[in-house]
Amino acid sequence: MSVVIDIGISEADRILIAQGLSRLLADSYTLYLQTHNFHWNVIGPQFRELHIMFEEHYMELATAVDEIAERIRTLGIQAPGTYKAFAELSSIEEVEGVPTAQEMLILLIKGHEQLVRTAREVLVVAQNANDESSASLVSDRMRLHEKTAWMLRSMQ
Repeated sequence: MSVVIDIGISEADRILIAQGLSRLLADSYTLYLQTHNFHWNVIGPQFRELHIMFEEHYMELATAVDEIAERIRTLGIQAPGTYKAFAELSSIEEVEGVPTAQEMLILLIKGHEQLVRTAREVLVVAQNANDESSASLVSDRMRLHEKTAWMLRSMQ
């Protein structure tokens, strides 16, 4: 027996919000993988500082992907969870090879800024549907990624 979801958001709006959150999830997971990769492979004079910072970032992203996926499920929609689905949904491109430490910083800045842009799109959809829970989650993500991009820019 299926129970109808009645949380004050129409099914059509829940689907639209979940689609946006799925893109945010895919971008977040792709950035998580990229950051973890850079954590493992960074070399150079800033090794220790970047290695530790990248770990902090990917740990935060690991928590974020869970929160985003759980919000999608709360809306009654299945969350994407495969590499294939994430590759199709993500607007962050994968990196070939191992970039230099400075290139890693630039790629991560671009990744965090892309997450902000994706979040801005989802925020409008959530706000238009009066979905304060999704809007709050997305707003928090935007603020964190804006700050992280600023911190990464400050290291150049």
